[in-house]
Amino acid sequence: MSSTTLLRTLQTGHVGLNVTDLNRSIDFYRTVLGLQLTHEGTDPERRYAMLGRDGRLVITLWQQSTGAFSTGTPGLHHLSFEVESLGEVRATENLLRELGAEFAYDGVVPHGEGSASGGIFFSDPDGIRLEIYTRAGVDETPAEAPTTGAPTCGFF
Repeated sequence: MSSTTLLRTLQTGHVGLNVTDLNRSIDFYRTVLGLQLTHEGTDPERRYAMLGRDGRLVITLWQQSTGAFSTGTPGLHHLSFEVESLGEVRATENLLRELGAEFAYDGVVPHGEGSASGGIFFSDPDGIRLEIYTRAGVDETPAEAPTTGAPTCGFF
């Protein structure tokens, strides 16, 4: 019997992110993703926050970093969130613009040429690369994929 047979219900659980300013990151993720603060560790030597939705933990933030997110070292490439509609992607894009977020590409873009899926690609306050996308409807927009031969979510 293969060991993978035991993992039939495998799903991604929560994601833990190192941040430089816990309060700033809590505000960002609550505002942009609509998450609720479910628990916070306030010990000055071990500050963290658990953020979730509908009773499910989504992100844990750990204030234990300095500097900015590095794309040149092994580790997280980007964190992606799927939403149901292109309207939700566009609404989030507008909110992020109001917040002054940095975008990798301008506007909603398809994952690849002719792809119905796509979204927005941006960074959180620590430079962690994020994506909010939808599976359908992007092929009806006039935008073209910013790269060819690779998915847009590669942030090339």
